[in-house]
Amino acid sequence: MAHRTDANSRRIVVGVTGNAKWWSPSWFCIRLAVWLAGGQARRISVRHLWPMAQIDALIVSGGDDIHPSLYGEEEVPKAHYDPARDALEQAHIAWALKHNLPMLGICRGTQLINVSLGGSLHQDIRAQRKLTSNRGTVLPRKTAVLRANSGLAEVLQASRLRINSLHHQAVDQLGTGVRIVARDLDGFVQGIEPSGTRNWLGVQWHPEYLLYRPQHLRLFKWLVQQCRHKSSIG
Repeated sequence: MAHRTDANSRRIVVGVTGNAKWWSPSWFCIRLAVWLAGGQARRISVRHLWPMAQIDALIVSGGDDIHPSLYGEEEVPKAHYDPARDALEQAHIAWALKHNLPMLGICRGTQLINVSLGGSLHQDIRAQRKLTSNRGTVLPRKTAVLRANSGLAEVLQASRLRINSLHHQAVDQLGTGVRIVARDLDGFVQGIEPSGTRNWLGVQWHPEYLLYRPQHLRLFKWLVQQCRHKSSIG
């Protein structure tokens, strides 16, 4: 891990896993967010490979549904799956957890962290919504209520937060060592973090589309700052 020894004097390298499409708005927005936070993003997909040992932190981004076989359920009609991406991202999550790399899950990424730790998902929450809309939007039209004294609340410096919503799946059963730290007004999970000392956060919304709101940019600043902190303590 010698590449991390000078983390205070260079830009932190943040690996960003995602889809392999040329046009990926999420990737471009995350790249900007990481740069604004003082880091340098490297795209990782089945077509964009980057050595795991050469990243200081990891972002697992949003996208297609996670294959339900990973949490013991069957496929649903008309769902879009990407098993190759599932496998690539699970390998990167395992690496980050093993080496205690700072990690941020976004939407699907949060779900996959939970699944990788033994949890499960609601495959379609749309029929269960009562107080919130199923309409997807990148605008902050919904509300997340954050758990007091949680790491996520400390990073965001908030107890309630306006968020966007592009998902129809959500965390169901928690994985090992995972705790819920944010919910929306229908009670669906909007944020998770480790119950122990691991160094990651997961949010169900898309902060990369809300960079004009300082609270959301704080997630990316947190990720970079964690790397610098690790370097400073050796």
